[in-house]
Amino acid sequence: MGDSDREPHEQDPVPCTVASLSEHGHLRGRVRLPTGRLAVCGCLAIRGGDENSDWLDFYVPVGALENAGTAYWDGRPFFRSASMDDWLAAIGTETFKSAPFNLGVIGFEVSGCTDASAMEGRLPEERDIGYLIPQGEVLHYGAADT
Repeated sequence: MGDSDREPHEQDPVPCTVASLSEHGHLRGRVRLPTGRLAVCGCLAIRGGDENSDWLDFYVPVGALENAGTAYWDGRPFFRSASMDDWLAAIGTETFKSAPFNLGVIGFEVSGCTDASAMEGRLPEERDIGYLIPQGEVLHYGAADT
């Protein structure tokens, strides 16, 4: 859905595409979680001052995870679980095939936490969040490990 001023049942669905994001700025919908249950989600593009500072945020609210019976906190910092992180990494990996990017980060409220130039194409040895870093045409996933 692209219009936050109208109830979802009053709107026509829109695809999650660059064109829809450009038109609406923030898309809201539902996604099937790794458990098979549906949850609300959102996607928005955050445009920076140059081509290397654009962000694409995909999120599932914590309350939606809880309502769907999905474990989202396993005792580590930042409300995360390996199954959710791996699921999000798979989404990023699939996205990379058709829309290559310089850096992906996975975790709780991670938008803008670093940039590709700071990573210098390498995964940190200790990771509080997950990273998707391209090396050539291959995307490498470094799961959170602290």
